[in-house]
Amino acid sequence: MRLAALAVRLLIADCRLQIGLQIVLPIGLLIAHGPNGPNGPNDPNGPNQSAISNLQSAIQETDRRRVTTAADRYLKNPPQTITSFPAARSAGGLHDYFSEGDYWWPDPANPDGPYVRRDGMSNPDTFVAHRRALRRLSIEAPALTAAWLLTHDRRYAAHARRHLRAWFVDAATRMNPNVQYGQAVHGHLTGRGPGVIDTIHLVEVARAAELLHARRVIPDAEFRAIASWFSEYSRWLMTHPNGLEAKNAKNNLGTCWVMQVAAYASLVASGAANAGRSDAAGHLEMCWTRFKTVLVPGQMAADGSFPLELERTKPYAYSLFNLDALSTICRIATLSRPAAGRHTEDLWTFELPDGRGMGRALAFMAPYITDKRGWPHKPDVEYFDEWPMRHPALLFGGLALGRPEYVALWKTLPADSEVDEVVRNFFIRQPLLWWPT
Repeated sequence: MRLAALAVRLLIADCRLQIGLQIVLPIGLLIAHGPNGPNGPNDPNGPNQSAISNLQSAIQETDRRRVTTAADRYLKNPPQTITSFPAARSAGGLHDYFSEGDYWWPDPANPDGPYVRRDGMSNPDTFVAHRRALRRLSIEAPALTAAWLLTHDRRYAAHARRHLRAWFVDAATRMNPNVQYGQAVHGHLTGRGPGVIDTIHLVEVARAAELLHARRVIPDAEFRAIASWFSEYSRWLMTHPNGLEAKNAKNNLGTCWVMQVAAYASLVASGAANAGRSDAAGHLEMCWTRFKTVLVPGQMAADGSFPLELERTKPYAYSLFNLDALSTICRIATLSRPAAGRHTEDLWTFELPDGRGMGRALAFMAPYITDKRGWPHKPDVEYFDEWPMRHPALLFGGLALGRPEYVALWKTLPADSEVDEVVRNFFIRQPLLWWPT
């Protein structure tokens, strides 16, 4: 019955959406074994190469023009790091990342005093130059890497490498590996745990660096310097009070901490010697354990929703954001199994005894991504009309869980946005990096 139901869903999704779905799922494997079975697309011991090749080709066909057109523009842009933008209000130095809390405003009753919080209302006068520089890196370096994977034109890979050297290697321009002064609040704090949110945009950068090294674009010595930066940043995330504040947050901030530690450990493990590989593998295992024992039980309601995100003034956007971060953790877990050096339980199919897990979370949000008019909660106070986007949760989860209707929905949604709020909260833009050729 389950196999028949899957076949029916395939047909209905294709007909109802009428989009000519080109992403060819390994249906035979899904029916015969499931996505995690022998030779399935998530099998760490050897996925069916024909099925994976079909998937890669379909993503290439979907994204080729978008990626190469953008990458051609990015070839003209020299790397520019935070050192190009001194921050007068920062308590740190030239190489220290600085940002200010979005939802903090001058107090009308005391204009020169400490700021006051207005949740969900972004202050347009905060210092954003470092954020924008970091987001530019997160847009351009992965796009250049994806364009190289598509075309084999080494100009793209070489320019992506220049960005990585500028940010993580070169002494004159590199960013210090911390966000101690991130999300500062005037009159209150020189930096806070929520500053960790700003570096979600390094997750896909780390993935690009990992691929460029694996394909011998980045030499070993240079990659060791890049990996050292991410290792130092991971140590800061796991030891500094601001990092620990993020780790222990009960909402999407805690999710983003796990996602980043996992992404950076995956990069370090991919090129480390035995001792470094063992440390990174330990960090990965810690992340998978935290996913199962903290994130899912602490954040997800019985219906698959995220109550702490629904309490915010932007419940729709925050729910999508947290779902994307959780899904990215699951995808990193699948990709990192060889690096971990041992079998890792599939996080996609992990469920608590009451059934809470990623399948339920996707099932909760998917109808409201399809048609937001049915959203049963209050609309977001800002930018409600700008969502949804081409959320990685739909692609990653649809393929991992054998739900092609999610992949079909993903294909209909916008891949890019010019709205700053959307760019700030949308951090996986290049699917080809997550299923490379």
